[in-house]
Amino acid sequence: MLNIDLRHPEDVMKLSRLGSFHQSKLSFLRSFIREFKYWEFKRDVFNLDKYGYGVAVYSFRRNKRVYSLICFSQYINSNERSDRVIATKWDAAFVLHDGIPTKNDIERLKENVPMQEIGRMSNKELALSRANKSVRIFDHVVNSLSSGKQPNINLIKKVGYLYRTTAVYGSGKFGLADRFRIKDREEICGPFRLEMMLVYLVRQFTFDQINHISKMINPDKFVRLDKKIARNLGIGNSTGLGMAPFIVNHPTLLHQWIYNREKALKKIRLIEYVSKKEIDHFQLCLKKSKKNIDNWYTRSTYQNKKIKSLNNDLIKFKKYFLDLDFKDKKYLWNKIYLWIDKYLDEECSEYLISMMMEPYDKIIEPLVKNMSADEEKYFNIPSSRKLLDLKKIIENKYKLILNINFNNKKSHTYFWFISKNKEEPRIANRFDENGSDLEQPLAIARDIKKLYEKISNENLSKTVADFLIYNDDLRHIVRRIFISEKFQYSEIQDNTISESLIPIDMLRLKLSYFGAQKFDPRSDKWLRICMYQGAPLVSELKNSDDTWIYNSIN
Repeated sequence: MLNIDLRHPEDVMKLSRLGSFHQSKLSFLRSFIREFKYWEFKRDVFNLDKYGYGVAVYSFRRNKRVYSLICFSQYINSNERSDRVIATKWDAAFVLHDGIPTKNDIERLKENVPMQEIGRMSNKELALSRANKSVRIFDHVVNSLSSGKQPNINLIKKVGYLYRTTAVYGSGKFGLADRFRIKDREEICGPFRLEMMLVYLVRQFTFDQINHISKMINPDKFVRLDKKIARNLGIGNSTGLGMAPFIVNHPTLLHQWIYNREKALKKIRLIEYVSKKEIDHFQLCLKKSKKNIDNWYTRSTYQNKKIKSLNNDLIKFKKYFLDLDFKDKKYLWNKIYLWIDKYLDEECSEYLISMMMEPYDKIIEPLVKNMSADEEKYFNIPSSRKLLDLKKIIENKYKLILNINFNNKKSHTYFWFISKNKEEPRIANRFDENGSDLEQPLAIARDIKKLYEKISNENLSKTVADFLIYNDDLRHIVRRIFISEKFQYSEIQDNTISESLIPIDMLRLKLSYFGAQKFDPRSDKWLRICMYQGAPLVSELKNSDDTWIYNSIN
């Protein structure tokens, strides 16, 4: 048997690689579909006026468990439509309710949900969201269907959604149920399972609403949105820097996500004999996914460069794969991986790693159950440990970071802060802008280097407790270092305040685990994505297979 180790954190945890991750069988929206495909779906309420404004309720049921999405659609002026967190009105607002809502629940929520942050939920509500129309696509589809024809496929391809969400909240925000109330439910044990449910049901609402409006306009000529077109419309999302601190602030959770992906890769590389069925499945997914790449539209120079690199490397890989001697199948995936790692760029390497997982349900499914983390368990600092222990961990776990020269201005160009006006995390140039005194503790690399230099001048037999009495400002870093001792993938091995920082790499990392596709950066600080494009409709769930993510409009 081969001796294959997990990939080293110094290789995996660089932002350039993390920012090249793609969706995989581990992604949350795909595991959601697999978990809920046998649940009973029902549209319980649909009280919309001829303009599509009003209330709708959808539910998933199995045994005694019910989850309900309550939708509120309203009229807003075009100048009121904004994707910013600070917006106060949206085309639609949604809440995921635990159980079957009563009339009183709906009336209560009707007053609160459209207000979002200003409103207040109860512990019956599990997740909260809002969304705006992609007006250009929405109006085009309505005009087409009400005229008796299907919408323009090329336009659908370019955008890929009717609505885009601007936030999805959970875990106790605004009075929503705290995670501890529901964490032991087997069907939602994976991360963001409820959020994925909400977005999927929102998608169904957008189809029902657009068919309803189109029929109201012209009932005699109206045609329903073709299922093939509906299937290839997802839900868009606008994501900015508010997501980036999550990656930094949840080191144990980050480890679980990365570790299980790396564990999957290792197990696949260790497969001694690969069957023809497994090879064929890999090839099928690769072929189908290429259509998605060909329909990946963005105006971002940065992203288009990555797409071009991906396409060029796939040509190289195809030639290599066709030339392989399949008679010698022993440790075939390991042989393929070693070639990929040597000859292809990060974008394509990580893409193909996702592809390699596709034939292996039995490897992936147990890992899906381990994507969460009990973060509080590792919050306490082992204060009786010696500074010598701390120093050794830093030297072992943070070699790359210790080599950074923070006396160089380029190494600490940016600082992270919370914008008072935008109510979101932002970055600014500390040499051109004021406010660095409000810097958030997100410069982990700099603080690790600072701690290392500090303890190098201390008596190393001193306890951590004694050190922290006089260095309380470094407590957060000491905690992280002891976490990294146990969790090798808990830390980004890069400088998050460097002049060369590309913040969207941090966003893409998280979004790839969500299952997002077609990353569309609008700057280096925010991007748009599409979720559930290609996913089975609710009427198709029971007969769906896991390759739906690669479905594409012909």
